[in-house]
Amino acid sequence: MAIADPTRRALLDRLRSGEQPVKELAEPFAMSLPAISQHLQILCEAGLVQMRKAGRQRLYRLNPEPLKQISDWIAHYEHFWQEKLNALGTYLEEES
Repeated sequence: MAIADPTRRALLDRLRSGEQPVKELAEPFAMSLPAISQHLQILCEAGLVQMRKAGRQRLYRLNPEPLKQISDWIAHYEHFWQEKLNALGTYLEEES
């Protein structure tokens, strides 16, 4: 999954502030530009990031819509686990 990697999640966080070139995106990471480009390619293939060319430069921007779909899907499980944790809490209170 594209967002399983911490570097890709950090790239998504950096793109929240707006469109950026790969060199700017790569600044805080201790890895090569080709490695960052590979991460960005995976994010583009997943539809989470869009790339456009401006002259010789590639600019990347966040496409948040797929993240909303992930959030909606996770919300179902969040509700499920909240119910389980509440039941566990009730059980532990009754046992003490």
